[in-house]
Amino acid sequence: MSKQPLDISTALAGFDAIWSPRIVANINDYDVRIAKVAGEHVWHVHRDTDEFFLVLEGELDIALRDGEERVVTLPRGSLFVVPRGVFHKPSSKEGASIMVIEPSGTLSVGDEHDEVPEYVDVTTGHPL
Repeated sequence: MSKQPLDISTALAGFDAIWSPRIVANINDYDVRIAKVAGEHVWHVHRDTDEFFLVLEGELDIALRDGEERVVTLPRGSLFVVPRGVFHKPSSKEGASIMVIEPSGTLSVGDEHDEVPEYVDVTTGHPL
């Protein structure tokens, strides 16, 4: 990782792929990832870790199955933490840019997931 400040807007301008997170920083054993998103991700769960979402641009919906099925809507500047063990499915009708923080090595589709469409990158994150 760089020892210089990173401009997030410039970093986001450096790639176009959706649902394909880029690692912009490491904090202890955690990755800070940015991603462009559009359409629907896939229902998935992270059994042993929470997942932090921050919306940088646009709007993100996160469907949750946590005793009931519900959707939280995150406008620009909003954050939400999906608790470990909760099935969730992020989506964005108009497209969004997000930041995600989770333990290094965490797969983008979790430990268990529905069938993964071609446009969703199954990854632990790509270097910026």
